[in-house]
Amino acid sequence: MASSSALLLPSAPSFPKRPWCSHYMISTHKFLSFEVCCSASEPGYKAVKMRNYGEDAKLTSRRSAFGLVLVMSAFGLAIAKANGAALPPEQKPRLCDDVCEKELENVPMVTTESGLQYKDIEIGKGPSPPVGFQVAANYVAMVQSGQIFDSSLEKGQPYIFRIGSGQVIKGLDEGILSMKVGGKRRLYIPGSLAFPKGLNSAPGRPRVAPNSPVIFDVSLEYVPGLETDE
Repeated sequence: MASSSALLLPSAPSFPKRPWCSHYMISTHKFLSFEVCCSASEPGYKAVKMRNYGEDAKLTSRRSAFGLVLVMSAFGLAIAKANGAALPPEQKPRLCDDVCEKELENVPMVTTESGLQYKDIEIGKGPSPPVGFQVAANYVAMVQSGQIFDSSLEKGQPYIFRIGSGQVIKGLDEGILSMKVGGKRRLYIPGSLAFPKGLNSAPGRPRVAPNSPVIFDVSLEYVPGLETDE
């Protein structure tokens, strides 16, 4: 995929800046802990304290190990994403398998006033997301030929965004708005509700032409803050 921000805004939540951060350096004989002030107005960091905890700094060691686990987890996610892009089309993870595709042929098409069309693969039993709420959804995005150009399944985690806020393309926003938690749906998004500027091609990813129709398979996983009936 050319850039995840071209399709969907970055999914990582934003947090307020913390005034203090701790950084650890592992040496042969001891741990050194640096407490630094994270300045919002100046680039880089300004060290203000340095403490030597010695070899018995078990707490520091545990924190350092935990930080290493987080780094390795992020590295593993990046590898999974790269491996997903390298898979042949028939092995890429999908929300609708061959059996689903066959059943979908008999599902009636719904067309909205905007021109969006969709077929429900599975109707959820949970609540529908109110405008302004965050939603967590998995998606597989395809050009009309069926080639995948983006997929949350290959990234290994649902995409979280605020419904009705313009954080995603119009067709995806509208299509998810009427879904229920636990549901799956195929969206046939017209060019007017897709990508006005298109998306560049990338290794293993087709180009999306400006204002061209696209297809999204989506599953609404949950709506933070809302109870489900399941």
